[in-house]
Amino acid sequence: MATLNRASLADLNVFMTIVRRRSFRQAANELDVTTSALSHSMRHLESRLGVKLLNRTSRSVAPTLAGAALAERLEQGFQTIGEALGDLDQYRGTPAGRLRINVPRDAARLLLGPALPTFFVQYADLELELTVEDRPVDIVAEGYDAGIRYGGTVPQDMVAVPLTGKLRWVVVGAPAYLARRGRPQVPADLMRHACVRMRLGDNSIYKWELGEGPRATALDVPGPVSANETESAVLAAINGVALAYCLEHRVEQELRDGLLEIVLPEWSVMGAPFYMYYPSRRQTPPGLQQLIECLRENAPGGFSFS
Repeated sequence: MATLNRASLADLNVFMTIVRRRSFRQAANELDVTTSALSHSMRHLESRLGVKLLNRTSRSVAPTLAGAALAERLEQGFQTIGEALGDLDQYRGTPAGRLRINVPRDAARLLLGPALPTFFVQYADLELELTVEDRPVDIVAEGYDAGIRYGGTVPQDMVAVPLTGKLRWVVVGAPAYLARRGRPQVPADLMRHACVRMRLGDNSIYKWELGEGPRATALDVPGPVSANETESAVLAAINGVALAYCLEHRVEQELRDGLLEIVLPEWSVMGAPFYMYYPSRRQTPPGLQQLIECLRENAPGGFSFS
């Protein structure tokens, strides 16, 4: 039986990170080391074990048969270690460690922004590593502890905790645009207007959802601009380029300032809440429950559960 020491465990962790990321560069970024350091660790580990663990080309990296078998067993072992370390929280006054969270831009701006000052005052021993992106992410494969997404997009095998109540989606336009092009009266009128078309994480076009119940409709609206995140859509609307579809709470300030107006307010839609989600087979990482509670307590009024 091979003996384990601190260096061996570190090299095995490097190996697992490379297998999960399928990339030396991404693994190096996660571990905050150089790719040459990772290569050295892998050469050392393979030499010590006498088995080739990775097949590496200029474009990709993948485990060998032996490497895949080892990774499967190690995943169980590292999970057990993680759970054991997590159990120590009950003996600690406050949680400590690092949380890696993947969130969409709207959640980063509307939920995390208001809550983080309070969170770090209460939990100074926690480090939060945020990745902000709107594409669908496999949080397990990419090494995140948890993620935030709209309810309808959370994978079914995850534990999902609501952070907000239902969210209101609206169509907005600048006064100058509405004066120039007129104000739509029914959803069908949007087909004669300029709209910002929204691209989802899989690069498909999102159909604007309007109306509730029997009159609900979804429109593939026309427009000169497409965007994959809310910020660009809102800016295009403010500048009078087109109408935009977004969370009402995202544009509350712009509405108060008169930069935007809600169009077709009676056709607005209440959509799924924001959810925090994490793997069901893994114990809750230290600090995650506290972050969830802080986000819920500090959520702006428009995100209430009422």
